[in-house]
Amino acid sequence: MQTRSLWEHTLTFFPQFLAALKEHASPDATVAVVGASDGKFVLPLAAAGYRVIAIECDPLALHGGEVNLPGDVNAHAMGLIDRLKLEELYDRVQVVEEDFLNAEPLDMLCDAVWTSCSWHYSANHHRPLAEFVARMQLLVRAGGLFGAEFMMPVESRHRLVEHYTSPEKLSRHFTSAWNVLLALRTAEFTERAHLGRLQDHTHRMGLVLAARTPNPSPPYQKKDS
Repeated sequence: MQTRSLWEHTLTFFPQFLAALKEHASPDATVAVVGASDGKFVLPLAAAGYRVIAIECDPLALHGGEVNLPGDVNAHAMGLIDRLKLEELYDRVQVVEEDFLNAEPLDMLCDAVWTSCSWHYSANHHRPLAEFVARMQLLVRAGGLFGAEFMMPVESRHRLVEHYTSPEKLSRHFTSAWNVLLALRTAEFTERAHLGRLQDHTHRMGLVLAARTPNPSPPYQKKDS
């Protein structure tokens, strides 16, 4: 990559999602990224040959602009769209510039959906976590893959907000129509300062990967002779 995401150094379970994607989807599968930001996950997916639907409503993440970085550094951040064009990946990505919780449903089902630490933002707390998860699930075709990494509670205030969840609690949102493939969690760790959090800070993260149950084949019917 010629360009770098502002979130390049932050911890992620994305490699586990990629491994599951290779196992469960075709090389040219369609993957929706909810909360695409400046493309930390969108660009690698597109570069790997997947068709990507990038859902993001933040103008700065999409179009770039001036940002305040750690060390009291002011800089111009490149947005998702310019990064895609510079990396010659723009034609492989459909950018949906809408709030995911208010957006109209896509006109297609995807082979996989991924989100990274998106629903814990306070802007999403006015709607139940179950709604966010259900909307993601509705994007996935039969046999497709759901992947989400998320913040777990660290401070006391986090425990009052359901959006800071755990793999066990999140797994309850997956009915018999789903198979939970992998559930992971980290211990508390210190993450370096980054955009929006200008001091080093402590996190815990979780991951859930699930596959939608394939549609059963219709019963065999013997034709009349």
